[in-house]
Amino acid sequence: MAEWFTNLDWAEILEASLDTLTMLGLSLGFTVLIGLPLGLLMYLTGRGQLQAHAGVYRLLSLVVNVLRSMPFIILLIVMVPLTNLITGTTLGISGAVPPLVAGTAPFFGRLVETALREVDRGLIEATQAMGGNLRQLVWHTLLPEARAGLIAAITVTAILLVDYTAMAGVVGGGGLGDLAIRFGYQRFQTDVMVVTVLLLIVLTQALQSGGDRLVAHFSHR
Repeated sequence: MAEWFTNLDWAEILEASLDTLTMLGLSLGFTVLIGLPLGLLMYLTGRGQLQAHAGVYRLLSLVVNVLRSMPFIILLIVMVPLTNLITGTTLGISGAVPPLVAGTAPFFGRLVETALREVDRGLIEATQAMGGNLRQLVWHTLLPEARAGLIAAITVTAILLVDYTAMAGVVGGGGLGDLAIRFGYQRFQTDVMVVTVLLLIVLTQALQSGGDRLVAHFSHR
């Protein structure tokens, strides 16, 4: 067994793992910062809601659907000029974060909208009846009541980002995906491929288990 793992450089694997975690953390943070207001705006401007506006909702929905329907590998390539403009590079962690955010923020925004739609309408009407304004409705009713659903949405998005960070290795994004492609695929080092895949599986399982526990903790049920 030891001879089969002769191609492994554990220092390089550790560095690639840290790069993957860094990409995941940065892109997830920006995704939540962009996707949460986006989902909230889509909810508020939707039909029958407080700030209903068909034109705004259709525009936001169109943008979200277009970005969600675009394969991520194509988005990586299409965004090369914009990524270079924003970060000054298209390689490494800096070059991977902008397309990662662009690929997942619309997806997360749609999940946020869905989670907010699950909030009991009676609670919303009660807040309005007590004279609550839009800000109070959002901060004291909508977001707290949708907390479990929002955590579930973040969990699903984080797992999707693990997949996308691995795919970013195709264009030199760094991390475990880059390691798997350069050594596991291009140099036919199967042991490197196996280890990187196992690490990605462990990371995915850890995210899912942690998310499930938080959802159970904050759920009313």
